Amino acid sequence: MNRMLLVSTLAAAIALPGMAVAQAGPAPEPSFTAEKCYGLAKAGQNDCASTGNNSCAGTSKLDADPAAWIYVPAGYCDRIVGAHNEPMAM
Repeated sequence: MNRMLLVSTLAAAIALPGMAVAQAGPAPEPSFTAEKCYGLAKAGQNDCASTGNNSCAGTSKLDADPAAWIYVPAGYCDRIVGAHNEPMAM
């Protein structure tokens, strides 16, 4: 019986992270007035991306990826050093 529990637990631990990535998509639009701000997100913390293989929320592999964006309050992106309102080429 313990062996079956161990096998089930191991199978769930392996399957759940894959399922979370497969269901990921762009982050829902926030309730506040927002704009997309590129080149600001930490790796794995992006809301989405304009191109490439990290087009879903939380999939960016680089810190400050110039194609990945996060939502910020409208008017704030221009105030942040290194951030852009449009995606930048790498």
